Amino acid sequence: MWGHSEVQKFAEKHSLSELAKADLKKMFDGVVTKSRKRVTVRVPATTANMGPGFDCAGMALDVWNELTVERAPHFAMEIEGEGAHLLPRDKSNLVVKGVEAAYKFIDQEVPTLRYYTLNRIPFAKGMGSSSAAIVSGILAGLALAGFNLQVKNEEELLQIATNIEGHPDNVAPCIYGGFQLGIHNGKRWWTDRVTMPHGLMCVVFCPDHATETSEARLLLKEQIALKDAIFNCGRVAVLVAAFATGNMDWLRHGTEDALHQEQRAPIHPHLKPLIRAALDAGAQGACLSGAGPAVIAFTSGRCGDVIAQNASEREEFNVAEALLSAADAIGCPGHVLITKPVEHGGYIVSETKVSDPDSRESRIHYVQD
Repeated sequence: MWGHSEVQKFAEKHSLSELAKADLKKMFDGVVTKSRKRVTVRVPATTANMGPGFDCAGMALDVWNELTVERAPHFAMEIEGEGAHLLPRDKSNLVVKGVEAAYKFIDQEVPTLRYYTLNRIPFAKGMGSSSAAIVSGILAGLALAGFNLQVKNEEELLQIATNIEGHPDNVAPCIYGGFQLGIHNGKRWWTDRVTMPHGLMCVVFCPDHATETSEARLLLKEQIALKDAIFNCGRVAVLVAAFATGNMDWLRHGTEDALHQEQRAPIHPHLKPLIRAALDAGAQGACLSGAGPAVIAFTSGRCGDVIAQNASEREEFNVAEALLSAADAIGCPGHVLITKPVEHGGYIVSETKVSDPDSRESRIHYVQD
């Protein structure tokens, strides 16, 4: 972080005018004096595993939670939307854990803060609500502290978030957006993007009941058969190839799995009937979303101009109806979300900080969705 001496050296080296030097000094003073008072961030839902990519594959979806954090004389937390009646309103909340992790990383004390969350991501359904809370808290904490992390060859934000979550399949797409593959390379967590085809739609059946990820993980085997390992290696390859080439018909096999879905079927009796119903209705692929209980189906469509699209290019509504029909037939109440992948991850919507109203900074505005 630059202080006054660094600013002075930079100004002399580049022959800055007194006005430019003053603006530069004010900018860094705002960071050093922690002048950010309030920040708002948005983070997307995610679907993890995508069938065979257990704990390493995930994709961001166009459903967003919003978090506002501001300095306050007393701790407070207000929650609206999904999970509002279940989530803790104390420092055990994962949003607070994310903020604390950000301040710990930069070796600063956490100030007293007030939190407000507007949750649109279904809670405890397998759509990354926990990762969204962690990532939003980290982003808000870093923004309040005025600290920028290293990205290239470091991915420090990914390290902080994954060390809390334990695996990168949700946090990576929540941070970076798109379809992400993440691994630990022996030294640190690493992730990269897989190309997504234009027009992909996601149809998600969300049962009314919830599932604890920890409960779902207890059903998994410590050791697996060689044939199951071979099965999943091939399916992950087909999954990536389908996205990279745009050949969505390959997703029928690319979303198959032998490592976790069969083992979790006893607590998700709706899983197999809904996958079968989605495929029969025209979905290219379908699988459990994360640890469940949500089931996600993938359809193509939206090709070219909307007016030119025909019924065969728009299967998402038929798939949604098929999912609901199959769920009703087995007594599994729920609802369907139709959404799409998003290429970008979490971001800062706005921030409030002390600044000179006459400075250039006051005339710069971000325009985002």
